Amino acid sequence: MSIGHILLGLLTERPKHGYELKREHDERLPGAKPLAYGQVYATLQRLQRDGKVEVTGTAQEAGPERTVYEITGEGAADVHRWLAETERPVPYVASPLFTRVVMALVAEGSADAYLLRQRAAHLERMRELTASKTVAGTSVGELLAADYALHHLDADLRWIESARQRVDQLTEEIRA
Repeated sequence: MSIGHILLGLLTERPKHGYELKREHDERLPGAKPLAYGQVYATLQRLQRDGKVEVTGTAQEAGPERTVYEITGEGAADVHRWLAETERPVPYVASPLFTRVVMALVAEGSADAYLLRQRAAHLERMRELTASKTVAGTSVGELLAADYALHHLDADLRWIESARQRVDQLTEEIRA
């Protein structure tokens, strides 16, 4: 995920200041890790240096005076190029879940207890997400984020069951 591209995308609507960009990121991408203010301003400075945004003035609301940024033609072209790209599926298993299963086999001789604990944690998170979808006032963005997480958790659960069926074979391979 490119924070720069996300900020550029948010700026396509209209000029905004950093505080507004941070707030909109956190609201529009529910479930994503919230941005730190320092990350927003460092990214805006880099985008300005690269000619993708420019300062168009200041705005003062209830608090201090804030610098307002506007996307440039080059920035708009960059965000549209980014949106036209497809996200490549990752070529390697980089999941902490997979890594812990293998390390549990290596260090403890068994991964079944870990897999059962992880299965319980996944099911609990799925219950929480499912309940969150029924809360009045839940935005469509929050619903989409919950659906995304639920589908990934479901895929993990299916993998956990597969791993539990193959754990004996994997244990033999590791010990060999």
